[in-house]
Amino acid sequence: MPGSLEPLDLGVQIPYHFRCPISLELMRDPVTVSTGQTYDRSSIESWVATGNTTCPVTRAPLTDFTLIPNHTLRRLIQDWCVANRSFGVERIPTPKQPADPARVRSLLAQASSDSAPTPTRLSALRRLRGLARDSDKNRSVISSLNAREVLLDVVFAAASDSDSAELSHEALAVAVMFPFAEVECAAVASEPDRVAYLTRLLFHSSIEVRVNSAAMIEIVMAGMRAPELRAQISNVDEIFEGVIEILRNPIAYPRALKIGIKALFSMCLVKQTRHKAIAAGAAEILTDRLADFEKYDAERALATVELLCRIPAGCSAFAGHALTVPLLVKIILKISDRATEYAAGALVSLCSASEQSKREAVAAGILTQLLLLVQSDCTDRAKRKAQLLLKLLRDSWPLDSIRNSDDFACSEVVVPF
Repeated sequence: MPGSLEPLDLGVQIPYHFRCPISLELMRDPVTVSTGQTYDRSSIESWVATGNTTCPVTRAPLTDFTLIPNHTLRRLIQDWCVANRSFGVERIPTPKQPADPARVRSLLAQASSDSAPTPTRLSALRRLRGLARDSDKNRSVISSLNAREVLLDVVFAAASDSDSAELSHEALAVAVMFPFAEVECAAVASEPDRVAYLTRLLFHSSIEVRVNSAAMIEIVMAGMRAPELRAQISNVDEIFEGVIEILRNPIAYPRALKIGIKALFSMCLVKQTRHKAIAAGAAEILTDRLADFEKYDAERALATVELLCRIPAGCSAFAGHALTVPLLVKIILKISDRATEYAAGALVSLCSASEQSKREAVAAGILTQLLLLVQSDCTDRAKRKAQLLLKLLRDSWPLDSIRNSDDFACSEVVVPF
């Protein structure tokens, strides 16, 4: 390979030996393989993950796949970054080393040992939590060592002992950092005592415990295909109240909003228990919080509103809130195509059920929004809902605004969510 320096757009040249031979970019976490060649960790891991068993540079077979951190090169790269700060080069951070599988096994053994002192078990769980927070790679290593089953056992075994409550809470905090297989979700959902315990935790004095409990409920609901088990969870007394209460937390705790709406949406997918969400105050909290959600959470919140508007109690509750219709009208074409589709779907249900909602929609300027929507590049489902709304509202338009309303007549039904 040429040993010359290649110019960057920044006006600074990266030394050749600081570049990864695979990505040709500045290495952030240089590691050395068995052939003695150095690569950026993410690049060589991707190379090996795709089935390659040779060194990319030498083409020699890799006798093992151990990656040894090249600390000397990494420090040289960091020094070079600092020296070129004036050119806009940022210093690469010192990477945290991946979790050692042997160390993870030891921590899991300590955490699950009934004979170990509680402080030792808590310490092991907190170290596992720290490792899991560090990187996706660490979470993959931990998950591959049967961690989810071990953690679930600790969560629910400690639940029966009031003296071990902290142990259960800490294990729960670690467990919700991993995706669960369907069999693991079923192991929770099929045990009423386990679901009841998670429901009680929704009312715990610690917001972190409450949010972690909601996270586990959402993981279990989303990870199962068995409708009877999903219905069994969403039918538990006070589970909706607990999740909705989480959404009342201050905006300063954004994780509560994110987890709360994910859990509420997952439970509202069960049609036969949606009335419980309405009885628990879902309409009021969703309308009041709608402006506080980030994009993807706002989409999920609007999808939940549309689902709840499909039952009479839901329509009545949302129609009874003075801000519901104006907010839904305002959201059209503002957040995303999905958000527009869900908002239009909710408005179809509300305006089909209530003359007052029709008047509120017209007063909020829905005509302009719908005309823009049917001419936009949004989804076909959103356009069909917009056309249906135009038809529903044609008798409510001011006389001077309906001359061309025949252009938007439509007999489409609402497309199921």
